[in-house]
Amino acid sequence: MIRWAKFVSGVESFTGTRFVRSLIGARARVGPSGIQDPRYLKSSSHAGKMLLQEPPETQYDLRFNFLGFPVRVSWTFWLGAIVIGHGFAQGIDLSNQGLSPGIGPLLLLWTLCVLVSILIHELGHALAFRQFGIQSSIVLYHFGGLAIPIGSLRPGVSANRLSEKQDLWVTAAGPLAQLISAAVVIAVVKILGYSVPFLPLGVSALPGLSEGKQIDSFGLLVLLIFYLYPSIFWAVLNLMPVWPLDGGRITRSLVLLSGGTTSQALWISIIAASGLAWYAFSRGGFPIMGIFFLMFAISNYQMLQQSGGWR
Repeated sequence: MIRWAKFVSGVESFTGTRFVRSLIGARARVGPSGIQDPRYLKSSSHAGKMLLQEPPETQYDLRFNFLGFPVRVSWTFWLGAIVIGHGFAQGIDLSNQGLSPGIGPLLLLWTLCVLVSILIHELGHALAFRQFGIQSSIVLYHFGGLAIPIGSLRPGVSANRLSEKQDLWVTAAGPLAQLISAAVVIAVVKILGYSVPFLPLGVSALPGLSEGKQIDSFGLLVLLIFYLYPSIFWAVLNLMPVWPLDGGRITRSLVLLSGGTTSQALWISIIAASGLAWYAFSRGGFPIMGIFFLMFAISNYQMLQQSGGWR
């Protein structure tokens, strides 16, 4: 039998969960994806380019085609997944001696789940691009992933010519696909009569999720958690109104559709990124997250200065 109290301890040892749980104020029981768009990379700061740019190709990259999209998995993706998931896997391994196969197999399972989850996120962007006649490729790397427009499927169509409503849909399609995939997995588990424990951001508190039989298979339980955590946590994190995250792009589109300006959208991003950075450093106990949001805030401010400030 799985020692549930110790399993909870292992799950909650993941520092990302502690940060978001304190940030949201929920009893949660863990680098961001995005679209590479030449319209904005041209005006971004050096720090922003470093965070967003497609990593250089190497002989160690994994390449394949999926649903007609070229996919490249940079070697840095595997490194990033291992670094992010090490504490998570270690906590579960140490709290379940005798059941755990060891931190190595756990990290392998975590990495594969992250690969599938982020690939689904980028497929959401890519399929939305295809809907508007634009072909794209997918790159997975240490900060998550990129859906990169590489050509048009119809004459006169390009990523630069998308309307704000079209751009809004392309941007929202990524995290939406990721959240839908998580919802489908949860629905299957519930249909089979099992409970769905240990979800992030207070999702476990939703009515009905904790009801049902407990999953007695350690492997299946870990597989479930390893897939649902990044699918929910990273999708929601990506929806924060901070440029260059998907939420920052969505905010920009909404501001422009409401008659506002790009500078106003950048100010929203700067304020949000600064607040999240402050909270991560002072209350969340997750300094790496704070560093990233601080870098985003600085990058956004530099972009604002280049655009001439508030106008």
